[in-house]
Amino acid sequence: MLQGFQIEGNIVDIIRKKIYYGLVTVSNGRIESINNYGAVSSSACYILPGFIDSHVHIESSMLVPSEFARIAVCHGTVATVSDPHEIANVLGIKGIRYMIENGRKVPFKFYFGASSCVPATSFETSGAEIDAGGIRELFEKDKLKYLSEMMNYPGVINRDPEVMEKIKIARELGKPVDGHAPGLRGEDARRYIEAGISTDHECFTLEEALDKIKYGMKIIIREGSAAKNFQALHPLIRLHPDKIMFCSDDKHPDDLIKGQIDKIVSRSVAMGYDLFDVLGAACMNPVIHYKLDVGLLREKDPADFILVNNLTDFKVLKTYINGIQTSNEGKSLIDRVDAEVINNFNLEETSSEDFKIKSNGRDKVLIRVIDAIDGQLITGEYHYYAKVNNDEILSSVENDILKIAVIQRYSNSVPSVGFIRNFGLKKGAIASCVAHDSHNIIAVGVSDEDLSNAVNAIIKNKGGISVSSDGKTTLLPLPVAGIMTNQDAYSVAELYTRIDNEAKKLGSQLHSPFMTLSFMGLLVIPKLKISDKGLFDGEKFKFTEIFL
Repeated sequence: MLQGFQIEGNIVDIIRKKIYYGLVTVSNGRIESINNYGAVSSSACYILPGFIDSHVHIESSMLVPSEFARIAVCHGTVATVSDPHEIANVLGIKGIRYMIENGRKVPFKFYFGASSCVPATSFETSGAEIDAGGIRELFEKDKLKYLSEMMNYPGVINRDPEVMEKIKIARELGKPVDGHAPGLRGEDARRYIEAGISTDHECFTLEEALDKIKYGMKIIIREGSAAKNFQALHPLIRLHPDKIMFCSDDKHPDDLIKGQIDKIVSRSVAMGYDLFDVLGAACMNPVIHYKLDVGLLREKDPADFILVNNLTDFKVLKTYINGIQTSNEGKSLIDRVDAEVINNFNLEETSSEDFKIKSNGRDKVLIRVIDAIDGQLITGEYHYYAKVNNDEILSSVENDILKIAVIQRYSNSVPSVGFIRNFGLKKGAIASCVAHDSHNIIAVGVSDEDLSNAVNAIIKNKGGISVSSDGKTTLLPLPVAGIMTNQDAYSVAELYTRIDNEAKKLGSQLHSPFMTLSFMGLLVIPKLKISDKGLFDGEKFKFTEIFL
C-alpha cells in the first residue's frame, strides 16, 4: 500500500502562474493538499509538475520501455506520448502489445498510440501490416490514447479510403490524430489539417510552423539525436505558447542519459522565454491535448511531480510518479525487470558481390546521390560523375561519395544499392537494423567487403548496429525485434558510445552517424531516400533511377 508523505519547497503553480513556499501532502498516490506558506524561500528547492515527452519512439533508444523509464525519470520525465510504430512495422499488433505489457512493469506513465502507418509506405518491405480494423481493435481492446503520426500525408491530401477510414475511427472514438508532414505548406497543409490531423513534430522552418498553426494545428518542437528543430522553432514559445509542446522523437541511449525534455526547458528559460510558457509546453499542454492522467500539481491530482535545484538549471533532485519516488539525485530508483525476446528476422548472409553496381559499359556515368544533412531528417539530391573501374561504379573517398545499401530482413532478396555523401567515412562501413520505418538493414561504406562484413554481423545476431574495418567488426546486439535490447540501459549506452566513436574514427563528422543512417530509408521525408526496393524521390513520391 502506498504511504503518505509531505514535502516542503517552492511550489511552481503553472495553472495560476504563481510561485510560493508551501507544503505538499501526498496520500495513496494523489495530492491530498497543498498549503501556501507565503514568500519564496531562497534556500529551498522547487516543486513542479513532471515533464512529458510529447512524441517519442521508445524503440529509438534501443531500450525496452522498462529500461527507458529508468533513465527518463532521472531527467524529470514522468510520462511519454509514445508511438510504437517501429516495433509495429516488425511485428504488428503483437509488437505494440509487447511495449504496453513491458511498460506496465515499472512505475512510469507510457501512453502508447495506435500506429497509423504500418507499413509506412507501399514502396518498402515491412514485417507486418495494421489495417483500419486493427486500429479499431487497438483503441477498443487495448485502450490506446491516440492515432499515431499519419506519415502518409499524400494519402490524406488525396483522401485515400483506407487512410481516411483510420482517421474516421480515431475521430469517432474521440482520439487525437498526430501528424507528420515535413515541409507541407499552403493549400496542401490546409487540406491535411482539415482531415483531422492535430499535431506535427516535423516542421523545420518557422514559416512552415506558423502556416500550420494558422490552419489549427499544434506544433511539437523536437530535439532528438539527429533531428534538431528547436533553433528554428523556438520563437513559437512566445508567439503561440498554448499551441506548442516539446519532444525528443528519437534519442539514442547515450543522448538519453545526457538529457531529455529538461534540457529543452533550461535552454528555453536561458533564452529569456517566460517560465510559465515554457513549463506549459513541457508539462501542461500535452495533458490537455492528449487527455492524459498525469498530475499538474493540483489537489486531488495524481502525485506526479519533480524537485529541481532552481529554475535556471532545472537539475532534477527527485522524481515522483503516482506518489512513488522514482529517482534521487540523478540515480534511478526503478528496479530492472525481465523482458522477453521477440523477433521477426529471416535472412541469409551476404557476400561482397551483392553490393556491386555495374556501369553497363559506360566510362562516364552521371548518378543521383543522397545528400545527407547533419541535424536534419530531410536530404538533398546531388549529381555526380561517378568513379568507374572495370565496369563497376565505385565509392570515392576523396569526394565523400560512398555506397549505401538496404537489405530486406524478412526474407532473402538482392540488396538495394545507391550512393550517399556527407557521411565522411575514409574507410570501413557502418550498418544498422534500426532503419525507419520497416527496420531492414541499412549500411554505408567505402568497400564492398566492409559493407558485407558489417551487414553479416547484424544478420548473425538477428539485429543490432555494427562497425567494420580492416577485417574487424564491433557489434551492439539488438535481439528484441532486431531494434532493442533487454540489457541494462547504462551498459548499452556505454557500448553504443564506443561504437559511435569507432564510426567517427573512420572519418564521420556527423553528430550522430547511426541516427542519421537510420533515417536514410524513411521515404516519407524528402527528398532522396532509399528502400529495399530502390532509390526513392520523396517529393514526387515515386521511385527514381540512380543514373541520370
